[in-house]
Amino acid sequence: MKRTMTDNEQNTPEIQVLLQPEEKKINLPRHQAKNAAALLRTLGLKPGTALIIRDGILLTPDVQIFPGQSVIVRTVMSSG
Repeated sequence: MKRTMTDNEQNTPEIQVLLQPEEKKINLPRHQAKNAAALLRTLGLKPGTALIIRDGILLTPDVQIFPGQSVIVRTVMSSG
């Protein structure tokens, strides 16, 4: 049986996320990514393991992300 989306699910505000270096695009409900720190938690990433970039500007963990915005999450590696 095919599941149809409810009106609430169809109208859920989302943010667009580009994961790098994979170049994978995903949409997340805004309630899962209200700020940069929540976005990292939702993606299962630890602080300091990825950069979050919006319009060419690095975001600190407390910066809010609003519906309709696009961000880049770029994982970083340390060579020690």
